[in-house]
Amino acid sequence: MSSNLGIATPPIDSNSHVEYFTKSNHPSYLISKFLSYLRQGFLCDIIFIYDNGKIKRQIIAHRLIISILSDYFHSLFENHKQTEIIINDIDPDIFEKIILYAYEGHIEIHSTNVTKILHISHLFHITEIIEACCNFIKKQIQPSNCFDLYRFALKHNLQDLTETIWNYILDHFSIVIQNNHEFLELSFDEMKQLLASDNINVQSEEIVYEAFISWLDYDLNRHNDYLAKLFNLIRLPLIKRKYLIDYIDTNKIFENNSLCQMLIIEAMRYHLVPEKCLTMKTIRTKPRKSTLGVLYCFGGINNTKNLQTIERYDFRTDCWQIDDQWNSRRSQFACIRLNTKLYICGGRAGLKTLNSIEIYDFQTKIWTIGSPMLTNRYDLGIEHIGGPLYAIGGHNGQIILNTVERFDPDISEWTYVASMNNPRYTLGVAVLENRIYAVGGKDDSTSLREMEFFDPHTNRWSQCASMIKCRASVAVVCCNEFLYAIGGYELLTINKNIIRHDDGERYDLKCNQWTLITSFSRPKQALGIAVVNNKLYIIGGFNGKFLNEMEKYDTETNKWKKCSPLRTKRAGACLIHLPNSIDQL
Repeated sequence: MSSNLGIATPPIDSNSHVEYFTKSNHPSYLISKFLSYLRQGFLCDIIFIYDNGKIKRQIIAHRLIISILSDYFHSLFENHKQTEIIINDIDPDIFEKIILYAYEGHIEIHSTNVTKILHISHLFHITEIIEACCNFIKKQIQPSNCFDLYRFALKHNLQDLTETIWNYILDHFSIVIQNNHEFLELSFDEMKQLLASDNINVQSEEIVYEAFISWLDYDLNRHNDYLAKLFNLIRLPLIKRKYLIDYIDTNKIFENNSLCQMLIIEAMRYHLVPEKCLTMKTIRTKPRKSTLGVLYCFGGINNTKNLQTIERYDFRTDCWQIDDQWNSRRSQFACIRLNTKLYICGGRAGLKTLNSIEIYDFQTKIWTIGSPMLTNRYDLGIEHIGGPLYAIGGHNGQIILNTVERFDPDISEWTYVASMNNPRYTLGVAVLENRIYAVGGKDDSTSLREMEFFDPHTNRWSQCASMIKCRASVAVVCCNEFLYAIGGYELLTINKNIIRHDDGERYDLKCNQWTLITSFSRPKQALGIAVVNNKLYIIGGFNGKFLNEMEKYDTETNKWKKCSPLRTKRAGACLIHLPNSIDQL
């Protein structure tokens, strides 16, 4: 029998396996022990002293535990051996709660203490408490506190929280400015930052102007100091002409300020000489994103089905969302917005060619059935001049059509008008100077370059300049007195191969000539297209695969830019722009 320090021990087999003992509650045991030592004052080696002359507090702790709270404390205790630290500039009660957090791992956060906890945590770089407080504040933001919270976050350099609160202010601007003293007491710099933002969420620029006037009148000294500097940030040319005349031009606070008078005259000229709007571009003629309205994407097809989801695009957030469902399986239709209603005409349901009309009301989100066309047709074009709609060309399931129908919405009746010179389908159509232009498409044998226009006053179609390239399944719009034909494909007559296009063309009526514009991301056909604020937006399409991408073309710089993609890949969809205000429709 072997012995160790006089104690007899039995022999152990050297080949026996190793076992480990684990104390299941060891972490919680350590915490409870340290906490009991803290309460007893046992082995505490650091004292935080608060003394403001009236109140004196001592908060004891263990360096080892507090050093775990943050790198700040770790560095402090590593480099300084003193046993006492002065903390006069902070709330001792809140600081003691944070010390307890180091032992207990929890802290109570509520609306009356969150900023104090966050302030102290920020001083000592306690990141997990900072994050918890920021998350708490994000849930408590409201119009009555958003500006104070914004200043607090900015002061403490809390970038994520600052951005969240600022976005809240922009998102809820119309609510935030109502009977809100916090808004009225904004500094000049804060007001300037607000008025300069493209992301204020308002239905119209009139709301921004009225907020500016409210702020200005709250302190009459502002009339002299800040009037012109901030009035310069109001996008006056984008305010309705009648409002401009009735409420701004007649406002006496602008009478004796020459700069303000110049800005009002500039806005008047913008309205009185619309043909020169493009040459009068300033920051004041650039719409805020929320005032651009929204885009709606309807229909289209993908690999498996005709799509029924309606998607909605927000310019301010650059984001598509599913907005509604469309209980129809039709494809290859044409659609157009007339005031607040969308008309969906013709198309196919399976192998059946349709002449039926569905009407969607953007205000009520209700679908109704309209008067059917006289002819069944798919891959048609549709446009309107004034009130009447015109359904143009297409295919009836047997032959390619050159017939054209006119719909009078007042009496809900379709009648034939003059036929096109060339039968065509998958064409693009657009209105330029009160004439409807039929562009490209396909006939019996090939894709087309030809274009012709319809004059409703003479009821005649006339030929005009052909495009540079043949383009079937082409997207066509009018913008700034030019026609644009985007994408599409050419069907080669020799081997029937398809060449898809990654570019577009611009038609100038004055010289009756097409010119190529710059290429976009890739060749594609069957695009949805819309014009917003002198920019062309194209969505979806097909390039051998169905696509969900959206691109934006700047007609001034001749450049394309990618935007956020659709939620669903689709080709042959319709893209509709809906302005914010019914008055704009």
